[in-house]
Amino acid sequence: MTSIEQLVAIEAIRALKARYFRALDGKDWQAFEAVFAPDLVADFRAATGVYDDTLLTHGAAAYVAGLAPVLDQVVTVHHGHTPEITIESPTTAAGVWAMEDKLWPGPGSALPFAWLHGYGHYHERYVKLDGHWHIQEIRLSRLRVDMG
Repeated sequence: MTSIEQLVAIEAIRALKARYFRALDGKDWQAFEAVFAPDLVADFRAATGVYDDTLLTHGAAAYVAGLAPVLDQVVTVHHGHTPEITIESPTTAAGVWAMEDKLWPGPGSALPFAWLHGYGHYHERYVKLDGHWHIQEIRLSRLRVDMG
């Protein structure tokens, strides 16, 4: 790949992650699922501050089907910062994003807190399918979680 092709790929992956955040916070579950490769591996086992083996999911549809009901009654704000994106080939890439999220469960939510403010990093792998980049693997590592 030329340097220009790599820069174009990096910008496409940045736009992909922007869609991820917008769709997630907007509860647009169809658009959210579309950012992932069908064979997604979503590893959020360490995302809540307590290691939970049930938070490893295989498949984009299964991941969104499990997440949507949990977050439907929750106001969320997710920010991604300072991406480190490495283009490995014309169809594969890896990235790390600093992240911050805030969650405010509504009255119908089953979440066991009134608010959450988290900090950490998304570790991701990307694949280009049919001319478009998708998240193929996503793992969240936390530096800190504050809850009230």
